[in-house]
Amino acid sequence: MSIQSTIEAAVGSLSPSLRRIAETIRERPTIVLESTINDLAAECGTSVASVVRFCQAIGMAGYAQLRVALATELGKESAQFGMPAAYGADVSPGDSLQEIARKISSLELMAIDETIGSLDFEVLERVVGRFENASRILLYGVGASQFVAEDLQHKLFRIGRDAFVLSDPHEAWAAAALPVSGVVAMGISHLGETKDTLEFLRIAAENGAFTVALTGVPGSAIANAADEVLYTRARETTFRAGAMVSRIAQLALVDCLFAGIAQRRYHYTVDALRRTREVTRGARGV
Repeated sequence: MSIQSTIEAAVGSLSPSLRRIAETIRERPTIVLESTINDLAAECGTSVASVVRFCQAIGMAGYAQLRVALATELGKESAQFGMPAAYGADVSPGDSLQEIARKISSLELMAIDETIGSLDFEVLERVVGRFENASRILLYGVGASQFVAEDLQHKLFRIGRDAFVLSDPHEAWAAAALPVSGVVAMGISHLGETKDTLEFLRIAAENGAFTVALTGVPGSAIANAADEVLYTRARETTFRAGAMVSRIAQLALVDCLFAGIAQRRYHYTVDALRRTREVTRGARGV
């Protein structure tokens, strides 16, 4: 997991003074390379001791280690994706539309790269097996996570799997409360603290379902509540009216999950996709 993604995942659990440091680095990661520890503390309106505590909170021994690690990370990312030194930086007030597009593109490319690069394939294999053998698949998310759930449900439905997206929390809890054998329930939440999603997983588990969480934060509430956890890695932008970069990471992981399930019945899947494609093409021609 990259330093910047570690900071992104930790923001919600930090104290106010440490959160200011995290948010400053999220917006302009190169500030660590350009500033002494005293300069960074002054920029964030906090103390040198707080900067040290921040470094320790994200697994660094101190500021010197953070500077070296972040310099290495930014250098690798710039070389890998061919972006300028501001690679990985957040959108700023003075950016042109071209710069905004480049920054969004770089963040989304990194999200996919880091998510797949850090994926625990043994966990994914077990989740694929559970989905493959499920009698019923229940999917739930709030806001942008619901769109990801709908994307997975659409794909699974096209290959004959009984998958349901539950958009209303009461509907989701009611479905989760039914003690049907072989149910798999997946809750999707980037920060992993959405109360309705957590309640959905709790009720499902109490009634015998196998539960899966898809989240970007290790140690989050839904990660602790689920039988298996699939993690995304993403650095969100300031403009989070709805999830942007994290949504791309979730969709990439959902695609891997779907492909694993579909491959288990390869010939049936190919035939099912052909049939559904042909019938929808025919309907458009009516």
